[in-house]
Amino acid sequence: MANAAPNLSSMTDDELLDMRICDLKLSIAGTPLEARIKQLGSELAQRGLNFRPHCWLSDDWFSPDGIPGIAIPFYLAHPRLIRLERKQLLEVEGGTKQWCMKILRHEAGHAIDSAFQLRRKARYRALFGKSSQAYPEFYKPNPQSRDYVLHLEMWYAQAHPLEDFAETFAVWLPTSSRWKTRYRNWPALRKLQYVDECMTQIAGKTPPVTSKRQIDSLSQIRRTLRTHYQRKREHYGMNYPNVFDKDLRKLFSCDRNHRRNPTAAASLSRWRGEIRRVVANWTGAYSYMIDQVLQEMIERCRELKLRLGTPPEICKRDAMILVALRTSNYLNSGHRRVMM
Repeated sequence: MANAAPNLSSMTDDELLDMRICDLKLSIAGTPLEARIKQLGSELAQRGLNFRPHCWLSDDWFSPDGIPGIAIPFYLAHPRLIRLERKQLLEVEGGTKQWCMKILRHEAGHAIDSAFQLRRKARYRALFGKSSQAYPEFYKPNPQSRDYVLHLEMWYAQAHPLEDFAETFAVWLPTSSRWKTRYRNWPALRKLQYVDECMTQIAGKTPPVTSKRQIDSLSQIRRTLRTHYQRKREHYGMNYPNVFDKDLRKLFSCDRNHRRNPTAAASLSRWRGEIRRVVANWTGAYSYMIDQVLQEMIERCRELKLRLGTPPEICKRDAMILVALRTSNYLNSGHRRVMM
């Protein structure tokens, strides 16, 4: 009985957060992940590739350097943990089928790179850059650049040469991809053409690297979920921009004539989900980061006893702009955090 899987569905958030990750006793088998991994295998087969990355559960999405496999975050293996993930971080990375498949294709790009040691090729280095280039803690993308494909959010192909290749592979992989039309007249088309040529060359071949090693598999992670999420929040949320009082006083009012109007704090709380969603679309920032900016605004508005001084729709629009500006200031000064 000591090794029996716990009944996660019946647990409270606090009970879950006190559990060690290694004690979750999760498996990919029998979950939606199983079908999605099978779909990835079908897409690889349709391209004539004799390669299937092995997959395992871990604490995040990644494909270890030199190991042709894919680690998948544990929360995707159980609906109760998906709900906890959303509550803790406000979003679930890979939580929909479409999003999950996009990440799987990206990670498969890393895995096939490792399996066939593609980064050693001169043409690869000429197009994507050297894989030995140090990974930056942050990167500052150029949204107007056409030198890179667009696949994952935040112009992720610009983070590092290895990410550029993985993103290019992910765009190329589905047979339904219209990359020749979508990227016509883009410099990025040369990279897609190279991937197409490279995959044709290795089609049907057995990869030289076949390690089935699993890095940071679930059974190896002994920290609690509470510690896991604390670290995640610190990782996403460092160096948030401050919201200055003068900006809030321009947006809201402390005039006695408006004392019967709704409070700014209550209004921001009511609009929180919509503001977070709109600003995420504008900036590409993580929902958790945006929510921290919002929380700081709400707390300060409460302390300053601010109220609405203009019609709610106008105030909401201006609040969205202010949150977007503050979030963008952080992104532009600190650059984008490399996540995978």
